[in-house]
Amino acid sequence: MREHLPEIAVGLLQQLISIPSFSKEEDKTATLLMDFFTHHGMEATRKGNNVWAKNKFFDSAKPTILLNSHHDTVKPNPAYTRNPFSADFEDGKIYGLGSNDAGGPLVSLIMTFFYFYNQENLKYNLVLAATAEEEISGTNGVELIWNDLPKIDCAIVGEPTLTEIAIAEKGLMVLDCITYGKAGHAAREEGVNAIYLALKDIEWFRSYKFPKISVALGEIKMSVTVVHAGQAHNQVPAECKFTVDVRVTDAYTLEEILETVKQNVSCEVTARSLRLRSSGVSENHPLVLSGKSLGKKLYGSPTTSDQALIPVPSIKMGPGDSARSHSADEFIYIHEIENGIESYLSLLEKIIL
Repeated sequence: MREHLPEIAVGLLQQLISIPSFSKEEDKTATLLMDFFTHHGMEATRKGNNVWAKNKFFDSAKPTILLNSHHDTVKPNPAYTRNPFSADFEDGKIYGLGSNDAGGPLVSLIMTFFYFYNQENLKYNLVLAATAEEEISGTNGVELIWNDLPKIDCAIVGEPTLTEIAIAEKGLMVLDCITYGKAGHAAREEGVNAIYLALKDIEWFRSYKFPKISVALGEIKMSVTVVHAGQAHNQVPAECKFTVDVRVTDAYTLEEILETVKQNVSCEVTARSLRLRSSGVSENHPLVLSGKSLGKKLYGSPTTSDQALIPVPSIKMGPGDSARSHSADEFIYIHEIENGIESYLSLLEKIIL
């Protein structure tokens, strides 16, 4: 059976690619996944656009490992030269939207779950969850089903990491900022230009360094990413609105970072959410020790995933390369999927909980 898993995985990935599944529009891929589990004799549950299943001989007395990845995608990059939904094969690659992020990791985790599903003497339970809205950090994804799942002790989050192991992940806080001035005619010396006032705060966001640096994740990174101001060329703008993307580490809480910002800028600052916190796991955790025994590289990830919403120790690991995520003509190598499946299987076979 083991040798046939990559073939089944690639077939499922082709089907997933062919069905548009933008965040909040994953209903058709959720149906496909339910049908896949049913076809292969695995009982699954659906809530919203989330699909999950427990191994056949689930034993509540044993620890439980969650295998999680997402089946939603972003919209195609405007630079695409291929049909993003065609799942083309070429030079050992499979192309298509979501092939790398996170179709490859998802189908590899599903095959791993499939392999262990009927085994009676596992040392632990497995729960597979294919979740929605990861690409927009939505609330109808893994958070929606968390309380419906059995008690989870630890998790493997499937994302493209070249099958190396992220033992820490930066969180995300998005800030909406408004600087207020006073409207006036641009031809006369009147008004207070909100753009000029905002520039002082924008420069602070560009240059400020938080003093505490995380061992695993490095520095906090703040980037001003969107600016809106003005209505006419001859009018001094009374407001300047801008957005700041803050990639946070475990050196500070989100509340501490927000308070520091407010103490140093003059604009009005509102955090969209305090949900997406940084995460980390001890290098002595059984998942990490198992990965070390396989020679896996350990690192801290700068990107955010569902790991931020999973309130138990977790690692992020999977086939594919994060550098390809959201790129035009996205692809994953077939051999990466093969390696992903084998890496997941080996990790779970060696783990001691």
